[in-house]
Amino acid sequence: MKKYTIIPVFLLSAVLSLRAQDNTAVSSIAAAAGPEVSGNETSVPEVLRTASIDDVLAAVREHNPELAAITQDTEAQSLQLKNENILEDPSIEYSSFYSSGVTGQSGSELVVSQGFDFPTVYAARHRKNELSRSALENSLSSETRRILLDAKNLCLDIIMYRQIGELLGMQSEIADDLLSLYEQRLESGDASALEVNKIRMELMSLATDVATNNAALDAAYRNLAAMNGGEKIIFEADEFPLTETVGDPESAIEEYLAEDASIMAAANAAEAARKEISVSKQGWIPKLEVGYRRNTAIRDAEHGFLVGCSIPLFSNHKKVAMAKAQSTAAQSTLNYARLNVEAEVRAILNEMEQTRAAIDAYDEPLMRETLDLLRQAVEGGEISLIDYFVEASGIYSSLTACITLQNSWQKLAARLYRNRL
Repeated sequence: MKKYTIIPVFLLSAVLSLRAQDNTAVSSIAAAAGPEVSGNETSVPEVLRTASIDDVLAAVREHNPELAAITQDTEAQSLQLKNENILEDPSIEYSSFYSSGVTGQSGSELVVSQGFDFPTVYAARHRKNELSRSALENSLSSETRRILLDAKNLCLDIIMYRQIGELLGMQSEIADDLLSLYEQRLESGDASALEVNKIRMELMSLATDVATNNAALDAAYRNLAAMNGGEKIIFEADEFPLTETVGDPESAIEEYLAEDASIMAAANAAEAARKEISVSKQGWIPKLEVGYRRNTAIRDAEHGFLVGCSIPLFSNHKKVAMAKAQSTAAQSTLNYARLNVEAEVRAILNEMEQTRAAIDAYDEPLMRETLDLLRQAVEGGEISLIDYFVEASGIYSSLTACITLQNSWQKLAARLYRNRL
């Protein structure tokens, strides 16, 4: 009897936790969204409430701090490339001359000059820099898609946790009803204390599962808010989005390879490396210098134009060989990127096919109908409580596995179509 009287003390918190599971999830979301205010009290930032993944991705694209940092860094590198193809700074020199027998300055010299490369060098360097900037922009696109894919995966996880929470709520509701029924039967002598305790222990186990699921849901919301620059998002969807099926795998592979930003960035980098060979070859062309010179000597003054050149006998040593080696390396990087991306997309398609086959093996309506029949059977005394929990536990595990598989398939589809983000 001591065990029978002690168990309800633990059961109290378990039942309260199970009945408050929806309130717990809402409270966690509200906590992540910040305190509510009204009247003339301090206002809080507006919270985005939406059931659309596209709305979430639009907000993340606008507010994500990592993306903002990458964008600014890309802009800085682009400006640096532009700065590499401008004229040299002009040079101004002034000299004073003094001689014996002459009071003050006896003469002076003023030289103003401007150095520049041969015009064809600027043209070749411009083409090379344009390709380099395109590579930077494609790298930025690749990083943007990576960040948006992470945000979409969080949305898909939130949907999964909501569905699992609904399933756990159904379990707890049935267990709670069974507890009330068997407590009445215990009083009338139609049930044993062991059966009542079995239900109570099941409720305690469910309470742990609910707490774990709510914690994961709360963490997903907080991670989503962090990706949104700290601005809270309440994503309210509880059903996975409709996603097009893959009709022709080869067409999907071609689309993926054609739109992949990392491949395009590698292609731009390889082409820029080839243009660098042309720039290096023209490095042997002498640099030109023009200017103005004025000389004064006591009363007389002379002035004229200055023309000169700089012959790159040493500065361009082995630069062509270096450019060729870098071009070969860039081409190898491009080839590897293509092979790696193709292997990745083929693996995604294969995994999607296997996951879809596993999902189709589950008959969710049949499992839910069986749960109703089991409940009716145990309440009518047709099966024992132990048999009910054994059978129902297996069905609930299968339903949870089905939800998890659907989440995995959605994430695979998001990866396959990431270039559309």
